[in-house]
Formats: sequence, structure tokens, C-alpha cells
Amino acid sequence: MTPSLATFARLARHNTPWPFGVAELARRSLVAEYASLTRDGRPVTWAVTPFLGPDATTVDVSTGLTYPAKAERARRDPRVSLLFSSPVGSGLTGPPVVLVQGLATVRDADLQGNLDRYLAETRAKTPTTYRGVPPFLLRQLDWYLARIWVQVTPLRVLVWHGGRLDQEPERWQAGPSVTAPASDPAPHGSALPSRTVPPSDWRPFADRADRLGPPVLTVTGADGWPLPVRTRAAERTDDGYLLTPPAGVDLPAGPACLTAHRHSPTLDSQENVVMVGQAEPADDGRVHLRIDRALTDWSLTGRRLSRTMGFMANGKTLRPRLEAEAARRGQPAPTVRI
Repeated sequence: MTPSLATFARLARHNTPWPFGVAELARRSLVAEYASLTRDGRPVTWAVTPFLGPDATTVDVSTGLTYPAKAERARRDPRVSLLFSSPVGSGLTGPPVVLVQGLATVRDADLQGNLDRYLAETRAKTPTTYRGVPPFLLRQLDWYLARIWVQVTPLRVLVWHGGRLDQEPERWQAGPSVTAPASDPAPHGSALPSRTVPPSDWRPFADRADRLGPPVLTVTGADGWPLPVRTRAAERTDDGYLLTPPAGVDLPAGPACLTAHRHSPTLDSQENVVMVGQAEPADDGRVHLRIDRALTDWSLTGRRLSRTMGFMANGKTLRPRLEAEAARRGQPAPTVRI
């Protein structure tokens, strides 16, 4: 029996200071849209798997040690956001769309502990993910399972009850004394060179995004926080999109990110498209987004063999980075302990 909205909201009130069932969304959602800011203040939003923090005071996400950009952006600027707008696989009935804005704390001082936690929590949240994988093969996935955790302390929450994006959201704000601890020290030396080359043409990526439903638009709000929202509709134009935002949010002009994604109920397949450009409010209440470029995505689609081959191909590129990134943090490369 799936829990109702009232049930998980009641559970959350007993365990965390946050309203609107944020804790249960963190426990049960397979995907949330995580937004952070580049060095020059541009928002970038990717679909990630959320977890409730061990002490139930943070909502935690992770990124691979071998591709740490999501964490390093948060270490430089801790203003981050999480949008819960994709209930597929959560088992929740009638969940709200919830935006959490908070402060990030990056944890990579214990890489072995990070890997151990990620493997344990992933197995608990999606039990089929590594079921049947032989131990020798699981140990070869250290390049993927080695993790950096980003712990998000919520400061503000917006909720569109029942997912009704045409209605005004309800709002909550933490007390003035709520803050977040400092991140672990930054790694030594220069960052490794980018592992990918940006695509030359964004239009094939937009063709894929058009199949994935209304996308998430992220701008930088007037307060400097990334502001990701699930759009109600998207109309393709020659230079990008005309997007219908949800009620109750003010989306200023400026750098923007468009994120479209879809995942299976067991998270064994996923498709992600991320494009960046410039947003400008239109006269009819919509937002005109001019796309500049697409970002290289990580999608696992097609039949199981195709997904497996695609995943292992990423490993060939990323495995050599494992020891280098660990060494930058003064630690040995973590291992998969069965």
C-alpha cells in the first residue's frame, strides 16, 4: 500500500524540522533536480538521486569522485537547490512538487566511508540495482561507486500541493539561526582536464528533450540562489524554447539551464539532456530561452546489453582519474568492500 501525502507529511513532522513531507521525498524519490552555480554565476542542473542525511538534518546527494564538478561548484558557492518534481518509482500517491533551497556542505575527507555509504544506501533505495552482480565485477566499479557527498541544509521550501503548478505555492523558511557547517578542504593542485568535448550543435539534444516531457528551467534568482522550476509547457522555437513557468515564482532574465530527463521505476535506465543559454521573460507570461549549447550527458537507454556497454564505456574514460582525484585529497583510492 502506497502512503498518501498526508501520511508522509505526518511522518516527516516527527523526524525533521521541515514541512510538506520533504524528508519522505528525500527518502523515497529516485531522482531530484540538483542545481548549483558555476564560477561566473550560471546555474547548472542535473538529475541526481537524493538521500535523507544520516541525522535527518540534511538532504544529501552525491557525485562521482572521478567527475567532481557538481561538488566543486558547491564548495566554491554553497547556494544550491533541489527540486522534487519527478515521482516515478517513489511509490508516493499524489506527491507535491517541492523546491528546496539551501546551503551545501561538501564531504570528501573520508572517501572510503563515502563509497561504503553510497553502496549501502543505493542498495537500500533501489534493491535491484546491483542484484546478481558478482563481487569481482562490483569491485571493478570503484571508479563509479567512489563518491563525494553534498549535504544540503534547507533554508527555504516552496511546495505546489498535489503537483498543481497552476496554483500558488506554499512557502516555508528556516529560522535565522539555521546555517550549514563548512565543507571539507578543497583538493590540492589543479583540477583534472575535462573528460568530454561539448557538442557542436544543440538541436539534436533538443530533439531528444522534446520526447521527455515538460523540462526543468533553472535561472539565478534575485537572491543569488539557483531557482529550478518544473515548467508546465514547452514550445520549440528556432533559437530555443518558449516555456510556461509554474505559478508563484519570479524568473528574472539572465543565464539559464534547461534540464529534461526520464528514468525507469527501478532506475536501471535513464535519459538526460541538459542545455544552457539565456532566459528572457516574454510579454505573455512565458519565458523565452535562447539555447547556446548542450552539455555532454550521461544516458543509459535501450536494451540491457546496450545500457551495460554504455556504462562500461564511461568506465574506460573515468577509471584512470580515480587514483588522481584521491591523491589530490591526500587519500588512497577507495575500494569496494563486499
